[in-house]
Amino acid sequence: MQPMKHILLAGLTAATLLSGCKNVLDVQPQGNFTTGNYWRNQDQAVDGITGIYNILLEEDYTGFNEFVFDNCSDDQVRGGDHDYDDAIEAFTYDASTPTVRAGWRWKYEMINRANSALINIPKITSIDAAIKQRCLGEAHFLRAFAYWRLLLVYGEVPIITEDDVIKVNYNKPKVSADELRKQIEADLLLAADELPETYSETDKGRVRKGTAWGLLCKLYMEWGQLDKAIAVGTKVTSNANYALAPRYSDNFSVATGNNSEMLFAVQTVDGYGYSDFITYHAPRKWNGWSFFYPTKGLVDEFEAGDPRKEICIMAPGDKINVGTSIETVTPDLSWSGYHYKKFCAWKPSGGLNYSLKTPLMRSADIYLLVAEAKIRLNGPGAGDAEIQAVRTRASATLPAVHNAGMKELMHERRVELCGENERQQDLLRWDKAKLIDIVAINNQPKLAYDGSVMSRGGSPRKFIRPKHYYFPMPQTEIDKSKGTLVQNPNY
Repeated sequence: MQPMKHILLAGLTAATLLSGCKNVLDVQPQGNFTTGNYWRNQDQAVDGITGIYNILLEEDYTGFNEFVFDNCSDDQVRGGDHDYDDAIEAFTYDASTPTVRAGWRWKYEMINRANSALINIPKITSIDAAIKQRCLGEAHFLRAFAYWRLLLVYGEVPIITEDDVIKVNYNKPKVSADELRKQIEADLLLAADELPETYSETDKGRVRKGTAWGLLCKLYMEWGQLDKAIAVGTKVTSNANYALAPRYSDNFSVATGNNSEMLFAVQTVDGYGYSDFITYHAPRKWNGWSFFYPTKGLVDEFEAGDPRKEICIMAPGDKINVGTSIETVTPDLSWSGYHYKKFCAWKPSGGLNYSLKTPLMRSADIYLLVAEAKIRLNGPGAGDAEIQAVRTRASATLPAVHNAGMKELMHERRVELCGENERQQDLLRWDKAKLIDIVAINNQPKLAYDGSVMSRGGSPRKFIRPKHYYFPMPQTEIDKSKGTLVQNPNY
């Protein structure tokens, strides 16, 4: 993607959906654009769409906060100095917990900007037809992605579309999870029609048809519509434009991050429009903030000889090139003794390299979802081809799978996607389908590198069905709605 410009489009936003605003008279005006005099030509359309992508850089969104929710899983523990995130891990959070409410604002800001684009871009006449269609596809996808994250976190939320903006109708009640899924599906089907299959080098990083198909596959799996997941997921796995990268490590390299496999990533650039995702993952001793630590259970899941382990994990004794020197990992660098190496990169001159992309969806995820759906519908062995493709790419020397069932599928997803904010959602999906017992999994303590029990999140943790399938809506938003929003059940 071309370098991101930080664009703030003035528009009608819902007071009940966004956090508090400053009086515009309190700051010096930085430009003369409003939704009334913007959206006039192709450049403004493209820049306006880039302004939607920019939301992904926010720390309270995919820059950091969304990944905190995977601390609920058995794969990682909280690091850093956000003591309140212990409540996320321990399932003792409530509607006032900062992490629960932080991302709400930015998801709806992404929706607001997408709505503005969908209202105004169709009116632009000074624009190439293909660019116009692509911009609409990007807006539909990015709105769907924001609603997808709202669905995963809260389950039931208000839907705001173009018609609501035009009618200034923002204080709306929440809808059911199924209604929300239908909205996401509709947006993704439109996006899949409107988006190109691929881009030139100058626009790499923008969402593609395969991105929409991939998120549709994930939606259908979460929805329990396995046949549809296979049909749309196969559009990704059978298309060379979305082929697995030649090497697993290509997905976590500054030079090769925008490859065919990377269906969706935060386009962060060192020194300009960057995300702090890497800062939150890197060890504090080496320029990071040390917020996410893998558990011994995750590290032990890797098979002997699986090169993904060395790419993904820093363990005590490992030698790490931090740009200006080679350093040794010591246990005191984290509470578990481990870090995610896959999300760290340093410049030769020293300091973190902020051009490392933040992966939000990869083709490997879709390969394994198609395999899962096939196994669940047709039995062991039905997903062998997709699982084997992922394993062979990791290493040709890994044992081949034969007649693989859910146990093998679960293993492959755990190691392939570790740290990528998928584990807890996998556990929730499998528990709802009665394929695992998430309560029993959470009764098992999280262990540090030396086998000692970590106190993070308490031990045992108490997951309650169905309460903890979703988080509560932020109390601040409920209060602002003056009775329109009703809190999620069990909170």
